[in-house]
Amino acid sequence: MFIDPYFLLFAAPALALSLYASHLTKTRFQKYSKVMASSGLTGAQAAYQMMRREGVTDVGIEKVAGFLSDHYDPRKKVLRLSPAVHDGRSLSALGVACHEAGHALQHNQGYAPLALRSSLVPAASFSSQLAGPILMIGLVLSILAGPIGQPVMLAGIVMLSLAVLFTLITLPVEWDASARAKRVLVNDGIVTEREQADAGAVLDAAFLTYLAAAVASIMTLLYWLWRSGLIGGRR
Repeated sequence: MFIDPYFLLFAAPALALSLYASHLTKTRFQKYSKVMASSGLTGAQAAYQMMRREGVTDVGIEKVAGFLSDHYDPRKKVLRLSPAVHDGRSLSALGVACHEAGHALQHNQGYAPLALRSSLVPAASFSSQLAGPILMIGLVLSILAGPIGQPVMLAGIVMLSLAVLFTLITLPVEWDASARAKRVLVNDGIVTEREQADAGAVLDAAFLTYLAAAVASIMTLLYWLWRSGLIGGRR
């Protein structure tokens, strides 16, 4: 399969950041999963306590399979925690569990970026699946038939832009959830002030993965804008 070397120039920095972020997240999670919190709470108990004290009483907690598969489902109002987080008593488990509980707090308080992200999920998912094939079809048509391919590429760029917008909106959502978790972890006695830094280090690494995804999506969009001639004068 032919790969445009110019695409590699756009993609290489984002790929490097993604690999680093993934490695850092796994390394920190594993490191602090060996450090037990002095409170003795499990991740599920910590998330429950955090939500209760913040007035959230209608969100369930479920255990799901997978490693770092933790997430909050705003449609069904349920936290889904991986086994290592749900049953774990480590700083890693408490940090991740409270981060997900932070999303439940956002939902309960009507946090606008979360509402916007949730509303974009269907369109962003649809667009991200179709953007690649449409862009490739437009590129082939541009090579074989000249101007005919340009409208097709533009359609693909519009769809890709929506996916990029979704990754950008995700950043404040994830950052705010971690900020809420860091604050409540200490205020509610889930961890001590000394333990907070280590639990927060796991959340900071996890946020870097979202930042890497946003950078990757932006660089991909820039490549296609350049390929289409919308920037850089190339056609």
